Amino acid sequence: MAPRGPPRALWFLLNLLGALLASRGWVAAGPEAITVIGEVHRNVTLPCGNISGPRGQVTWYRNDSELIFLQSSNPRALPVEPRFSLALDASLNIERLILEDEGNYTCQEDLNQTRSFHVELRMASGPNQVQVDIVATGTLPNGTLYAAKGSQVTFSCSSNSSWPPALVEWSFGVPGSRTESFGSQLVACNFSLLQMSHNLQGNYTCTATNTLSGRLRKVVTELLVYSLPPSVPQCWAEMSPTSPVLRLTCRWDGGYPDPTFLWTEEPGGVVLGKSQIGVEILNQSQLMDGKKFQCAASHILGPESGSSCMVQIRSPSVLSEPMRTCFNGGDVTFTCQVAGAYPPAKILWLRNLTQPAGLITPSSRHLITHSGQSSTLTILNCSQGLDEGYYVCRAENPVGVREVDIWLSVKEPVNIGGIVGTIVSLLLLGLAVISGLVFYYSPGICWKVGNTFRGQDLGDVMVLVDSEEEEEQEEDAAVEEEEEEEGPERDEFPKEIHKHSHIHRVTALVNGNMGQMANGLQALQDDNSEQQSNLVLEEDRPV
Repeated sequence: MAPRGPPRALWFLLNLLGALLASRGWVAAGPEAITVIGEVHRNVTLPCGNISGPRGQVTWYRNDSELIFLQSSNPRALPVEPRFSLALDASLNIERLILEDEGNYTCQEDLNQTRSFHVELRMASGPNQVQVDIVATGTLPNGTLYAAKGSQVTFSCSSNSSWPPALVEWSFGVPGSRTESFGSQLVACNFSLLQMSHNLQGNYTCTATNTLSGRLRKVVTELLVYSLPPSVPQCWAEMSPTSPVLRLTCRWDGGYPDPTFLWTEEPGGVVLGKSQIGVEILNQSQLMDGKKFQCAASHILGPESGSSCMVQIRSPSVLSEPMRTCFNGGDVTFTCQVAGAYPPAKILWLRNLTQPAGLITPSSRHLITHSGQSSTLTILNCSQGLDEGYYVCRAENPVGVREVDIWLSVKEPVNIGGIVGTIVSLLLLGLAVISGLVFYYSPGICWKVGNTFRGQDLGDVMVLVDSEEEEEQEEDAAVEEEEEEEGPERDEFPKEIHKHSHIHRVTALVNGNMGQMANGLQALQDDNSEQQSNLVLEEDRPV
């Protein structure tokens, strides 16, 4: 709608008045123009000079190619638009500004003289909207963005609804720390982070600022940096420290945020519980030997199939020596080894003299040590009256209890020297008996052995012949006479004496005086000759 001006008659009168005033020397004051910033859709007030006190008639014009009347304090003059009005101080009020209102304005006051005041109105718009785009890994249900550690994230921000064009700036900060700027550009600002890390987790703010009005608009985006655990889940079973129940625990450390754990009973997949704690308590009905439980851990970053671990519970088995012996006044140690227990069993020592058996605790006479699933009990200064009897090693876990009995016998100490002497005597006696039997039944063996080691000839061998009853000697003598007739060569070998179909030979090597040995052999031969002569004579007698 074209602005409406004052009536022509009034316009003529005003111009005439101005000419008269100029002819009288009244010139218009011309101070430098002031600048006023206005924003679209808002209101603005243009001042008519910085004057206090009474004011004359005021008229406002728009300075385009020609003066355009806007408003006047003359009640007869009508405003060009209802948006324009005068305030008490002669200022011009403009409502619901538009971009076309930008320009130069003149306030003309008539009071004793005509004075003019110039105002420059500059229009600003926005920014009304800010577009933010962050290319990250994903979005949480509450709108929070998250990126994987080590990934690349691109940030984009723009604002097109601003006049003049807005200055767009990216900044980063965490609560309680100084804000860091990533740079600024007109209209749009983009950048990328190539290697996301946990210290880049925080609030990213895009700010669009109108360079004329100073009006700004911000968009704050929270970005979290998540990381997948570097290892595999670990799960185990343990006894609760406050109660005898069994507790299943699952951990998958090193990631952010915490994963979710699902415990199931296998086989069958019966769900025991799901949480971010990873702890489940089993009741007594679920504690069966060999039963398996699986923990499935899942993380927001994957993998899709998740990762799992398995726990199998077992009752313990106990191994130990069934009997132990201790000498009165000495020490003895029992060893108890537990195998196959999961969770690890608790090992106790008891004295099985009463029902129930009494628990043995460490004391000045009882030393108890534990090493893993092995335990030892040492009894000092054994006493037959106090310590002899049954002892119990008990291994227990929530799955089962196992026990083993150990009998301790306490004896009086023995004389070790006497035992050793007796053993040596028995060995010597046995050796002597064996040697005698060998010499008696197999004298040829001794003769051969002696001949081998000493390298002696047959002249160094002495032959001893047992004497028997006269009847047997007569029979043997006849045999010897027949052998003497066969040749002198047979005289060099020891004579064989047959006794009850057995041959008895005793040979000995003479290590001493060879002369004495020769004398002994000569005497033996003389005796044999006499016996043979006697036998011959007896055979020649007439019957």
